[in-house]
Amino acid sequence: MPHEAGCLCGQVRISIDAEPLAARACWCRLCQYLGGGTATVNVCFPSDKVTTVGEVRWHASVADSGTPMQRGFCPECGTPLFSIAETRKHLTFIRAGALNNPDLKGPEAIIWADEAPRWAHLDPDLPHYPAQIPPAA
Repeated sequence: MPHEAGCLCGQVRISIDAEPLAARACWCRLCQYLGGGTATVNVCFPSDKVTTVGEVRWHASVADSGTPMQRGFCPECGTPLFSIAETRKHLTFIRAGALNNPDLKGPEAIIWADEAPRWAHLDPDLPHYPAQIPPAA
């Protein structure tokens, strides 16, 4: 510790002073947009342990679960960085691809598996859930 993350162009840098709480691969339709057609892998950290340097642009949306969300990305290169649920602001989900060490924590579950396209490969060694599961914390 601390763990580091950031965007493709380097304008946004993230420091995380905690170990991950959970990690999930999400196939909801919104995450497919964010992932360019694939699932997103989201690693959960306590929000009060995440420090960001550089401008982050935020986009409000409603998740497939009905939860209002804020999605953070770099305004320069467009790298998706964060998701924060309005109902669980104490948790910040950072895209695994933004982590300097993407092996820090791999997915422990696949959520919204029923939304995955037929061609998607869903790791048979992970539990699959048809939709949202309870929060990490």
